[in-house]
Amino acid sequence: MINNTLSSYTASTPSIDTNLDSTDIGQRSIRELESTLCSSPSLPVFISSYQKWLVFAAAVFLVSVPIFVEAPLVRSLPSLSLALTGFWVWLSFRLMSRPATYVWGDLLLGFSWSWLAGAIYWGWLRWEPLWHLPVESIGLPFAVWCLVRNWGKVGNWFYLGSLLGTVLTDVYFYLVDLMPYWRQIMRVDADGATQILQNALTQVQTPWGQAWAIALALVLLTVGVLPLYKEQRHWYAFGGAVLSTILVDSLFLLAAVRA
Repeated sequence: MINNTLSSYTASTPSIDTNLDSTDIGQRSIRELESTLCSSPSLPVFISSYQKWLVFAAAVFLVSVPIFVEAPLVRSLPSLSLALTGFWVWLSFRLMSRPATYVWGDLLLGFSWSWLAGAIYWGWLRWEPLWHLPVESIGLPFAVWCLVRNWGKVGNWFYLGSLLGTVLTDVYFYLVDLMPYWRQIMRVDADGATQILQNALTQVQTPWGQAWAIALALVLLTVGVLPLYKEQRHWYAFGGAVLSTILVDSLFLLAAVRA
């Protein structure tokens, strides 16, 4: 009986060894796969490129889409729009407290300055275009201070790109003498705005207006595209903010044409 038991134990031992060998092989295969993925030169490049284009797309979104959300909100509820700035700042720091979402919090913090400026100007000062650029520049000292200290580069370069687009758009308004129409359209209802938009469109369609529109569009296109060759996320945020100015201005032009 003892011999039978020993024989039975001896016979079962190879199967245990076989299972252990299979487990070791499986673990080695997993380690080899992880090593191969980590050592692959194309995978980190793909992930990095994907993140940069996500930042670019988010920058375009944060410049163009909120304009059509904040604009009606700030006209009817300016205090609420202003208070939302605090929420954006709080959310940005929450996102920045986690490594996985840091870049999105960084970008949102830069957006908070644009939102704050929009809430103040379009809520209480929109009747006077001369106040537009000073108010839009409200976050400029903070952005410069942060960049000097190499902090918050994605958000602050996004804000600078958005501000640059605003500056060039306002310059166009001055050059083509559209400021009187700006003042008029802020003081009338929707029915009266149609004729004002048509008059402003006539001014834009002059050779002088068309020439400056092309020139400034080329400047925006150049300044927006060149930073994308630097392959860094904060330059993608800057480029996306600048290029989206062309999109926003085109949408406003289309609205004037259809008025």
